Amino acid sequence: MPRKAYAYIFVMAAAGLALIASALVNWQSESPARFVCYFLIAALASSLKIRLPGIHGTMSVNFLFILVSVVELSLAETVAIACSGAMLQSFWKSRRRGKSLTALFNVSTMAIAATASYSVYHHPSWPALGFGFPIRIIAFACTYFVANTFPIVVIICLTEGKRLTRVWRECYFWSFPYYLLGAAMAAQLSIVNRTTGWQASVLILPAVYWIYRSYRSYLDRLEKEKKHVEDMAGLHFRTIEALALAIEAKDHTTHDHLRRVQVYAVEVGRQMNLGESDLEALRAAAVLHDIGKLAVPEHIISKPGKLTPEEFEKMKIHPIVGAEILERVKFPYAVAPIVAAHHEKWNGAGYPKGLKGEEIPIGARILSAVDCLDALASDRQYRRALPLDQAMDIVAGESGKAYDPQVVEILQRRFVELERMARSAPVEEIKLSTDIKVERGEAPATGFANAEPGAAAGAGNPAAARNELQALFDATQQLGYSLSLDETLSLFAARLQKAIPYNSLAVYVLSEGTLTPAYVRGEEFRLFSTLAIPAGQGLSGWVAEHRKAIVNGNPAVEPGYLNDGTNTNSLRSALCVPLETSNGVVGVLTLYHSAKDAYSPNHLRVLQDIRGTLAQTIERRLKYQYSAGADGVTGQPHARLLDIFSVSAGAEAGRRIHKQHRVQVAAAAQSRALATMSPRLNDEGGASTPRRQ
Repeated sequence: MPRKAYAYIFVMAAAGLALIASALVNWQSESPARFVCYFLIAALASSLKIRLPGIHGTMSVNFLFILVSVVELSLAETVAIACSGAMLQSFWKSRRRGKSLTALFNVSTMAIAATASYSVYHHPSWPALGFGFPIRIIAFACTYFVANTFPIVVIICLTEGKRLTRVWRECYFWSFPYYLLGAAMAAQLSIVNRTTGWQASVLILPAVYWIYRSYRSYLDRLEKEKKHVEDMAGLHFRTIEALALAIEAKDHTTHDHLRRVQVYAVEVGRQMNLGESDLEALRAAAVLHDIGKLAVPEHIISKPGKLTPEEFEKMKIHPIVGAEILERVKFPYAVAPIVAAHHEKWNGAGYPKGLKGEEIPIGARILSAVDCLDALASDRQYRRALPLDQAMDIVAGESGKAYDPQVVEILQRRFVELERMARSAPVEEIKLSTDIKVERGEAPATGFANAEPGAAAGAGNPAAARNELQALFDATQQLGYSLSLDETLSLFAARLQKAIPYNSLAVYVLSEGTLTPAYVRGEEFRLFSTLAIPAGQGLSGWVAEHRKAIVNGNPAVEPGYLNDGTNTNSLRSALCVPLETSNGVVGVLTLYHSAKDAYSPNHLRVLQDIRGTLAQTIERRLKYQYSAGADGVTGQPHARLLDIFSVSAGAEAGRRIHKQHRVQVAAAAQSRALATMSPRLNDEGGASTPRRQ
């Protein structure tokens, strides 16, 4: 128990023991036989105890004879009967530890309750006030109820961390009518005793048992209702888990994010004194606020770059769709309104409805600020995580604009503590089978599509880049049958820089699910030459997997970019397009620039227009260089040639061999062309080149 609970027990015990000592010192008994009879009946009633729902506590029906004792016996006898009943109740069939401490507290509080109720009933001011016997009965019954239950409720709240009013209302207040009934029975028994003698008190035993059975019946029904509520709560919780798994299957970055947002949001809600229903709604909404992303295409959700206006329009539907989904669940608390409004802003600039200020539900105001804070402090596809204090500064800068100032103020005070709580919160890892390969199923019912995969080329050539494009087309066609892929890409990169500025260029080739650099030019040469990017990861990996371009992506998200000790992180934007042929994705072309937002849609259209030709050139060179056997000119195995001409061969010896081989290839090609006089055929780009025999 916490120290304040021990302090409270010590104070109550000191007060109770003082009252017991005073009663024993001033012992009075007009009829010892009657006292013994009442004592035994009260002891028997103490054994008829029931366990209270929701807390570690019991309740017996001995209060009835304590009330009778208040009316019929002296203060000392009343205290003795009350304390002995509490002692028996504490030890009779009790499995709890700390029985001695529990008994001390129960006996002390019972002494206080008996003394308080006795003092109220026998107070000498009643005749002067003009109140009759019934009012005295009601007053002392209310006094006994409060003095008997309130101290127990306080210690339960101190030890179990529950709210005082809730415990009192749910666990004890339902018994108040029984206390009034017991006081009425005590009054009637007192009237009967005056005419027939105290022995008539034994006739109350059936009433004691009836009250006990009534207690049991009521609490059994309450327990069934409680179990039903818990089952329904469990059903809703499992529904939440299932829906959260649906989000996890769609967006793999949200698992930790949802757990952390839930911890932050609920704690801020408690700080703002939200009710239990509002907290439950906030707890569910924190997990489910992104459920509407199920309606957003996956390539938009996982895009490691800025969204286009069209993509953002599609993203903005997710709060509406999420609320529509959750309305079908029929939660017993208002989850859907929070989800629908979690992208609204304090100044009215948010979406989907443009709510502002207190028009926004309080749960949505909390969730939006917390969601932003954790998003800034977490890795995303399009940027790296910020330190938590920097993220908090950004959120604080939006106080009164995007976020509720009261919510931001609480976050500023407690974000370090909340982060610690979020890290220590238990979480169950649930892994969906999204990566398995299903062996059965040869083809869909309608068969496989024959259409060429990948996105269509961009619309038109920008006028400013027309000449550069034509030069690039000519270059790739003229060198299309050169044995050296490095030579082709070198000239391509030089010509491309006239049309599109870049600090670094990398051409990655896709093989067995991994992008490896085939050619690198410019700054960070050594770094990009060593990258191996899994498909789906970073800028280039995402482009390779989804076959969609990215404009002004963040180079820092490329796997391995930030792990290089010599890297100065000077590159701030990237233009990335997939290189596709009819056989699928061959690789990725990525341009990196040191300026932020260095690339425009015009630059993208330039690459869209030439990426097909470049992809075909790379595919032909790869097939040629990896074909079996040795080269007819040099006698070198083709795999060896590829090693020599790879981007990693940056040493002087490699360059000499490369130059020598180019001379040999050119001479041999010219000789064969003159000797065979083979027909000239038009290639796809329109330039004439001799066909290889």
